[in-house]
Amino acid sequence: MSTAGLDTEQGVLGVLDGAKALRKAVRDVLGVHTPVQRCIRHKERNVLDHLPERDRTTVKLRLRRAWADTDHARALGALGLLADELERSHPGAAASLREGMEETLTVTRLGVRGSLKRTLESTNPCESMIECVRRSARNVKRWQSGDMSLRWTAAGMLEAERQFRRVIGYRDLAKLAVAIEAELPREPTIPASPARAPEVAAAPA
Repeated sequence: MSTAGLDTEQGVLGVLDGAKALRKAVRDVLGVHTPVQRCIRHKERNVLDHLPERDRTTVKLRLRRAWADTDHARALGALGLLADELERSHPGAAASLREGMEETLTVTRLGVRGSLKRTLESTNPCESMIECVRRSARNVKRWQSGDMSLRWTAAGMLEAERQFRRVIGYRDLAKLAVAIEAELPREPTIPASPARAPEVAAAPA
């Protein structure tokens, strides 16, 4: 994306599903200070997969209540408490929750609220595009080359583009940009050297 024109010098928010390769790509291309929001829907499924059916509804409600909280410290405390409780009976679920737990609250920490928060806290918007790509290529039986895969992917994305709409909550995007910019480390300013008076060589009389 950076080679296609994405301005990586400004603040960027990465919304990821937790894949380590994507996390590394964000760090390598956009920098270690780029904020990342982990998809809460992927996190929820991963945690619930470690639980017996009888416990899933209660844990799901507690997860969603914490993620819906607009107070970052309180939400993080609720998730931490849930992880501690799960540790005793379901350590796998506890470990899954703790992995990247703080990044599930990145948009909350940045002060994002309302519709934009609900849009950015999961990868659902981009996954709808991925589904369009899959649907466009579902009848292809023999993939002959990587170029063929790229062409079909591009065709699917063009089809998905027809369904694109404004980001839900777009009116608050400017506030988000300001919040991200405020978190980025600033280059130290070097004070300018005082101007020196020009030297004038006197010509001999």
